[in-house]
Amino acid sequence: MNRNILTAGLMLAAVGLSACENHQDWMVNAKICADFKTNAVQTGAMAAADAVGPMNECLRRWAYSLAGARDGADIVADATVAACGAALSRWNQTALAQQSQASERGPEEALSITTGQPTNAFAEHNAFAQGRALFYVIQARAGRCAPPPATNGAPTGI
Repeated sequence: MNRNILTAGLMLAAVGLSACENHQDWMVNAKICADFKTNAVQTGAMAAADAVGPMNECLRRWAYSLAGARDGADIVADATVAACGAALSRWNQTALAQQSQASERGPEEALSITTGQPTNAFAEHNAFAQGRALFYVIQARAGRCAPPPATNGAPTGI
């Protein structure tokens, strides 16, 4: 009888310790999820004036759509940026047009505010896109957030 109690105690301890590895439901916070109904993409003249808005919305929608993939978050973020290549190009074109109006010298290099390294607008746009995409993938996974509606294989609203 003593042996059965010892065996049962060891089994309970093993089950308890194995539960320490199961964190699937612990870190869910649905309150961090984006509401795709209230954040519509700007159109027309407002989108041209704020080129980062459509880029950010594209990143958010694709990141939430792809967050369920089993790949690492960095791989999913790279795919998100790739999906938003056209929006990134438009943002870069807007920056280039603004720079050419200010100066005939082309893209100017400056020091990055965050790293102190030489940079330009295109490099900063790409760094922004990579960082935001990674953040949105992690946010969608942490909140177990629903993706936005999709049409023809792409998130709507971009």
